[in-house]
Amino acid sequence: MNGKTVMACIEAAHATLKKHTDEIAALDQQIGDGDHIFNLLRGVDALLAMRANIEAEAFAPALEQAASKLLSTVGGSSGPLFFSLLHGMAKAAQNADTISVEDAARIFAAGVDAVAQRGKAGIRSKTMMDVLIPVSSRFVELAEDSAAPEAVLDALPLTAEEGMRATRDMLATKGRASFLGERARGHIDPGARSSQLMISAICARLAQDRE
Repeated sequence: MNGKTVMACIEAAHATLKKHTDEIAALDQQIGDGDHIFNLLRGVDALLAMRANIEAEAFAPALEQAASKLLSTVGGSSGPLFFSLLHGMAKAAQNADTISVEDAARIFAAGVDAVAQRGKAGIRSKTMMDVLIPVSSRFVELAEDSAAPEAVLDALPLTAEEGMRATRDMLATKGRASFLGERARGHIDPGARSSQLMISAICARLAQDRE
């Protein structure tokens, strides 16, 4: 894994966010500020513009470059949160020449832990953490069971979708949605949806690249 792998993941995330822009915007207008998807796209567009720089780096420095760019270009709360995800992963990936399934699970878990610390949110908060935490936990479980990469890439999107759908019946504890009380029930969290879509798209892209 290297900067080209990071760029492939960015491309996959961008494609699915573009495809689902209207859907995510509508979800956010129901319980949020309505700008989540547009903030994310601005950041991912900025990452696509620095393709050559990212692709020239090893895995950890490529993640660090992407983290810094997201922090400076993504507005709202998403910028610091996605910075924390990638920065936490970059720190955990330092000095890793080759990355096993176990290494990848550890690296992703470090990023998710960094997001949890930054956002002070956990499971059942009706946020992206309702996707990221279950996916991280499942990733670690699969790695401990010595699962093959193909099995991991098949399993994680299912866990992400389950976590995303669970937000529909939750009360929100963070952001504008937290002020809605019971009115937030019945709506999927836009951050959970965008996170689920990106995880699924990235897993599909990585699986394709392994063929």
